[in-house]
Amino acid sequence: MSDKVADLATPAQLQPTASTSIDDASKHADLVDMTVNARRAAEKEMNMSLMQGLRLYPKAAAWSMFISLCIVMEGFQVCLTPNLIGFQAFAREFGYLNNDNVYEIPAAWIAGLSNGATCGQIIGLFIAGSIAERIGYRYTVLIALVWITAFLTLFVTANNLTTLLMGEILCGLPWGAFQTICISYAAEVCPVALRGYLTCFVNCCWGIGQVIGIGVIKAQVAKGDTGHWSWRLPYALQWMWPVPLAIGVFFAPESPWWLVRRGRFEDAKRSLLRLTSPKRDTEFDADETIDMMRHTTELEQEITEGASYLDCFKGTNLRRTEIVAMTWAIQNLSGNSFSGYSSYFLQKAGVSPSHSYSFALGQYSINIVGVFGAWALMACGIGRRRLYVSGLACLCVALFVMGFLGLLPEAKRDSGAMATGAMMIVWAACYQLTVGSVCYSLVAELPTRRLQIKTVVIGRMAYNVIAIICNILTPYMLNTDAWNWGNFAGFFWGGSCFLSLVYAYFRIPEPRGRTFAEIDMLFERKVPARKFESTVVDPFEVHIDEKRHSVSHVELTPKA
Repeated sequence: MSDKVADLATPAQLQPTASTSIDDASKHADLVDMTVNARRAAEKEMNMSLMQGLRLYPKAAAWSMFISLCIVMEGFQVCLTPNLIGFQAFAREFGYLNNDNVYEIPAAWIAGLSNGATCGQIIGLFIAGSIAERIGYRYTVLIALVWITAFLTLFVTANNLTTLLMGEILCGLPWGAFQTICISYAAEVCPVALRGYLTCFVNCCWGIGQVIGIGVIKAQVAKGDTGHWSWRLPYALQWMWPVPLAIGVFFAPESPWWLVRRGRFEDAKRSLLRLTSPKRDTEFDADETIDMMRHTTELEQEITEGASYLDCFKGTNLRRTEIVAMTWAIQNLSGNSFSGYSSYFLQKAGVSPSHSYSFALGQYSINIVGVFGAWALMACGIGRRRLYVSGLACLCVALFVMGFLGLLPEAKRDSGAMATGAMMIVWAACYQLTVGSVCYSLVAELPTRRLQIKTVVIGRMAYNVIAIICNILTPYMLNTDAWNWGNFAGFFWGGSCFLSLVYAYFRIPEPRGRTFAEIDMLFERKVPARKFESTVVDPFEVHIDEKRHSVSHVELTPKA
């Protein structure tokens, strides 16, 4: 905005002059009315408590949580292949006898299967980011659900690793779409009071899917080796998700923010009314809320000239894109990729297959409980930044402890293995209370609304690129015939987590309690991350010129 900034408008400047045409006067009046209404709506939203938000927006919360259930399906699938690797019926079908006379999938193929899904997600993210801004969130999700229903067939009918790899790649396309849409939809249909909770719920859905997936595998292990259907059945169960989800998504209201960006203000108002229960709050005014969305959209149009992927790397948007990308990438750099192979890792540490899946089931169960714990911490007034940074510190300690457990002598291998399993549970609890859950809130709140989808896409791409690297390294770290690091892998991920902690402390800001317009202004004024929470800014003291389409701003002052 720096080269577009005009002087702050005075009251006199806001009045139309005698030479003003009727058209210009009408536009001017509309702009003034929009700004006044936007301020009123923003003040109401900022003063709204959690319970008031739930009473006014119960349908928005319900629809957001329903759309997020698409991630349950993804969490279910993503945990299947890494955890089937340690299942002997699966390993015998696709693997070889290793030096310990146990069937095992080659490390290169383990990495290939994991990265196949990740590569598919990268492509799907890019496609979804472009399609969603054209046709809307609902129709993008519906297309993804139809696609995945067709290509799940490859998993169930696979007779070789190549077919499994094709299934991972092709099903990765809609998974990428789900990752983008669910978070963006949750951020846009809810007010500030609910935004952090419902974006974090996406992580809970991951946990639900993982618990179901690992539970199915554990049940198959308990039955013993029953042939190829013991591993095909978990893949086949994925067909239970798409049809009911598609029916619900078809009837869901579109995001009012997306409709406003398309200039469909009446449709946006109808959608907003479908998301709210106005009778429960007599102060609610749908027109004022739509004007708040219009004001933020107008402000962002002045700050950001275009709405392409390239614009995510221009001006202040570059900083926002970088933070979103790193916030998501740090999930893998803090050991999440490592934990994805938890049952395989624990078996290499000396835990029996049955117990390894029990530990994995406990770990994934914590993924669900951890989200509710994160909600409780946020309800106590703890900000996203503080949770994220302190969480990384705890994860770093846990990973180094796992590494040091590898130094125990062979005589204490059994006790060391169980201690490692317990430490994995501790790591999972810390992760889900902080980094795992809060990440979704941060990446949804920090981009501009104009570039929301595309910034989230780039951020998730960064996550997936790091995941590819991790998925190459981790199997070699754990494979008996490769590096065979065992517990010592904890040292590697502990070091990576420490570097992530340093980055987060200096770069990740606090968006808690801010409207999207306020966040826009803070980034535009280049406020340091550590001062975001303490800096006062009023986006309604910014004058949007209807003729020149330029904006002006006021000085920011620290909170007392």
